[in-house]
Amino acid sequence: QVQLAESGGGSVQAGGSLRLSCEVSGYTSRYYMGWFRHIEGMSADDREGVAVIDSTGATYYADSVKGRFTISQDMNKNALYLQIVNLKPEDTATYYCAADPNLRLWVGHNIARPAVYAWGQGTLVTVSS
Repeated sequence: QVQLAESGGGSVQAGGSLRLSCEVSGYTSRYYMGWFRHIEGMSADDREGVAVIDSTGATYYADSVKGRFTISQDMNKNALYLQIVNLKPEDTATYYCAADPNLRLWVGHNIARPAVYAWGQGTLVTVSS
């Protein structure tokens, strides 16, 4: 069973930076790992795929975040990270760590929460202009 726990959210001004962390427990080597977000106004169960990484370290990003978001993982610490720079007000969202064998398919798309194997509880990022 995979368990995920995010941290690192907060309130920042536009142009600022944040680093989100996800503590990972359980067997995940056969899964893609990634970050999704729920923006206010989306359907309650929908989440947008923003960044995904596989076990080799290959990364995939939504067009809207390329150049500003960087996903990484530390296998020794069982941790997943999302470094965000040049934050924009439209990045305001609850960010979720996720694990699933098919996660890569959802980068840049919305996915319903029940379709993904494991989610964390989410961490809120608020960006003010």
